[in-house]
Amino acid sequence: MNKDYDVIVVGAGTMGMAAGYYLSKKNVRTLLIDQFDPPHEMGSHHGETRIIRHALGEGEFYSPLALRAQELWEELEEKSGYELFRNTGVLAFGPKDASFIRETINSAKKHNIPYQLLDHEQIHNRWPGIEAPDGYEGCLEENAGMLYSANCLLAFKKMALSEGAELLTNTKVTGIDAGSGTVTTDQGSYSAKKVVVSGGAWNTELFQQLDLQIPMQPTRQTNVWFEPEENLYRIEDSFPIFFADLPDGEYYGFPMIDEKGVKSGRHDHGPDVDPSTMDRTFGTYPEDEQDPRQFLDRFLPKAAGQCNDGRACMYTRTPDHDFIIDHHPVHKSIVLAGGFSGHGFKYAPVIGEILADLTLTGESNFDLSPFSVTRSALNAYQK
Repeated sequence: MNKDYDVIVVGAGTMGMAAGYYLSKKNVRTLLIDQFDPPHEMGSHHGETRIIRHALGEGEFYSPLALRAQELWEELEEKSGYELFRNTGVLAFGPKDASFIRETINSAKKHNIPYQLLDHEQIHNRWPGIEAPDGYEGCLEENAGMLYSANCLLAFKKMALSEGAELLTNTKVTGIDAGSGTVTTDQGSYSAKKVVVSGGAWNTELFQQLDLQIPMQPTRQTNVWFEPEENLYRIEDSFPIFFADLPDGEYYGFPMIDEKGVKSGRHDHGPDVDPSTMDRTFGTYPEDEQDPRQFLDRFLPKAAGQCNDGRACMYTRTPDHDFIIDHHPVHKSIVLAGGFSGHGFKYAPVIGEILADLTLTGESNFDLSPFSVTRSALNAYQK
């Protein structure tokens, strides 16, 4: 195996593998290093499906990224031969004053994204399986849907390798020398002109090696599949993906895609964990099943039957929940990528494209100021 490359990507999960594809596509000698063998169940990309929305309650500045990502997913689907995207529509609902719903509508209007605004009666009439109370409203984005996450990562992996990228798996990075571009691992050392650091739940440790003190605390999250009591939630019957912004929390779910049932989870809550020692056994904590079940009992009551399956994974977010996509503030040969958990998967191809551009040209066509590593919201955490 070679020891010298143009670019080394540390962490070949969702964003790292995407970056590896877009770098190698430009004939850049690229090495991807991962401590596992992606796709795997040790990070944040497993669980079979992810949501892709274009009108974003997290902030309208995400919408241009989501729209570009949609184009790139469709392109990757065609080139790779994997099924990646399915159009289901996405319904965000909650009280009329819910900030997430308001920002979703604002995002749709600003970026000319088609949407329908529905009151609680219209929601129930269209989907009898949803029981939203008086005073609730929903924003339906009909062109949104879901991504088959394992297929997505396999597609990036296949295409990156086909373009000449090299992948070093089951190899832990133990040091990054920003000055020389040397990446030390438990399997030897490798050098490159540029290094992309995209370590997911292990980013805090990797960033510390680069003298950056930005806590990105992983939390334990669960997805649960419930057996519906009635055929009200089938994808074949145009039941949408759903997201609820409630006074007591944020929840999401998927229609019944196969015999596993209706998938649901909580978006805003989970215990802090060490990614290397986290208990990945579903059912370890009562809230593994309890939180999503209580949500379904209230709003999709015929969906909350027996528990068919459950998975534990991780969210890894920055203190302000926005991403990090930036050069190292001192060492411009280092590009940083992190804090994507919770809603980042959908952006993977455009973030991969951006990371390739930042690495090769130092610039991007997108406004990356909200994702600066030196933004004021993160300054308090840096020495």
